[in-house]
Amino acid sequence: MSIASDLIRGHTDAIILARLMGGDNYGYEINKAIQQRSGSKYELKEATLYSAFRRLEQAGCIESYWGDETTGARRRYYRITEIGRAAYENLKKDWNAAKELIDKLIEWEDQ
Repeated sequence: MSIASDLIRGHTDAIILARLMGGDNYGYEINKAIQQRSGSKYELKEATLYSAFRRLEQAGCIESYWGDETTGARRRYYRITEIGRAAYENLKKDWNAAKELIDKLIEWEDQ
C-alpha cells in the first residue's frame, strides 16, 4: 500500500524540519531517510524537496552551507534555526489537532 501524496504534500516542511531536528544534513540523505522511515511508501520528488529548502530558507527556518569536499562531492548542507525549531513545534501541534479532527470525522460509526 502506498500513501497518497495528497495526504502528505501539505506537511513537507514539517517532515523536513523534523529530520533536521536530529542534526545538519543534505538533500539526498534527508530524502533517503524519509523513504526509509516510511518503509519505502513515500519519497519526496527532488523538485519538491529543493523547493521546500528554498521556501524554508527564505522564511529563516533553515540555513545552508557547503560541506567539506575532502570526503567526496561538494554537498550543500542544511541546519535548522531557532525560528525553524519554533515553526516545527507549531506545525507538529497543527498536525496533531488536524489528525484528531480527521479521526473524529472518519470514525463516524463509533458515535
